[in-house]
This record gives sequence, structure tokens and C-alpha cells, in this order.
Amino acid sequence: MSSLRDQLSRKVYSTETGDMRKHDEDDDQKAQEAARLAGLDGIVRIKRETSGRKGKGVTTLHGIPLNTEELKALLQVLKKRCGSGGSLKDGIIEIQGDHRDTLRAELEKRGHTVKLAGG
Repeated sequence: MSSLRDQLSRKVYSTETGDMRKHDEDDDQKAQEAARLAGLDGIVRIKRETSGRKGKGVTTLHGIPLNTEELKALLQVLKKRCGSGGSLKDGIIEIQGDHRDTLRAELEKRGHTVKLAGG
């Protein structure tokens, strides 16, 4: 069994690659992104949600088969199209207000399969 010193010591900086902790975080993020994309079925689901938002409604888009950078670009386009604010959280796009029909038309125009989910 290794000593406590061996368990706690690990390389954190290398003159060749720099800060080793950043490389670990980058690898983790890439793995999470790959796992998220692998679990999608190719259908974008659009919901209107109010829970946890003090009655304010938001439209959420789940299951968009794009990586994070492409999602950020799509978010900007959709926010401008709807004329409202929004955010990206864990691969889910949130647009403030009820814009299901507008978002559905825009995503279908971009070639995505879209379903309206929820009530």
C-alpha cells in the first residue's frame, strides 16, 4: 500500500505542457460532451416550463445534436429571432417567454427534427 505522501502528490506543472490541471479539466469536458452527444436520439424537444422560476415562463430546447460551441452560436441566432434573452445550461437552451412556434419553425428550417413536448 502506498503512503499518504504518494497518494497526495501528483504532477501539477510541466515545462513541456504547462499547467497539468487544465489538461485534466479539458479532457473531462471533452468526455462529458462526447457522452452527451452519444445519448441523443436526434429529435429536438421544445417545452414551456415555469417551475422554479417564480411563475415566469421559459421555452427550453432539449436534445440538440450540436457541440457546445455550435450551441452557443445557435443560441445567439434564436435569441435575436425571438427578441428575448436566454441562456445555455448543460446542453439545454433556455429562451425567455413562450416562443415554441417561432423556435420550431426556425429549427425545422435549419434541418432539425422537432417535437413539441409537455403541455
